[in-house]
Amino acid sequence: MRATQQRIVISDLTIACRIGVTDKERANLQRLRINLRLDVRPAPPRLDRISEVVDYGALASKIRDSCSKAEFRLLETLAGQLAATCFQDHRVERVRVRVEKLDRYPDMAAIGCETTYERSET
Repeated sequence: MRATQQRIVISDLTIACRIGVTDKERANLQRLRINLRLDVRPAPPRLDRISEVVDYGALASKIRDSCSKAEFRLLETLAGQLAATCFQDHRVERVRVRVEKLDRYPDMAAIGCETTYERSET
């Protein structure tokens, strides 16, 4: 038996971030919901150690840290930054990033963007 596909998922990570097109929007932290789906090269752990796989706990910490330190105008820019963070692990081949503002409009549960990125071979 061999694994042919492996996917790491981080669902509904809620963080606060300074983001928005206007200065007024960026004046206060806004709640965001982040969902990540990472396609990685399948490599079943032989020794049952975290070093043999993508450490999604450490990845979630990096995502939180990235969001807390940065200020962005566009969700699309943030999504690209989050994808770049995921690609720091050489095993990650593809990342789908979904970022949503949770409190932007009173008549919507959320508004946001979803983008899929692939590792560049350059």
